[in-house]
Amino acid sequence: MADDDYAELVLTVVERIPPGRVMSYGAIAEYLGRGGPRQVGAVMSHYGGGVPWHRVVAANGRLVPGHEQEALRRHRQEGTPLKSDKVDMRRAVWWPEDDPAPLP
Repeated sequence: MADDDYAELVLTVVERIPPGRVMSYGAIAEYLGRGGPRQVGAVMSHYGGGVPWHRVVAANGRLVPGHEQEALRRHRQEGTPLKSDKVDMRRAVWWPEDDPAPLP
């Protein structure tokens, strides 16, 4: 699978995350069966501006570094469960099998 194909798959998964829910970088990689959190982070860094980037967080709920305030504003607007300045992962995590639409 080419890097462009991987980026497209990552972005497709991110587009499917419902408002008020999140996935971690590692969970996206696990779901795709390829790469890891850093690879997903690299895709998001380069191509994530057109998708709901704030719905991808660290496994501990930490928001996107350098964009914390904007991400927090968006999460509050969407009603994402929060614990202080982090996402409450126990309540907010989402997995693509919750949405049966196939990936391209």
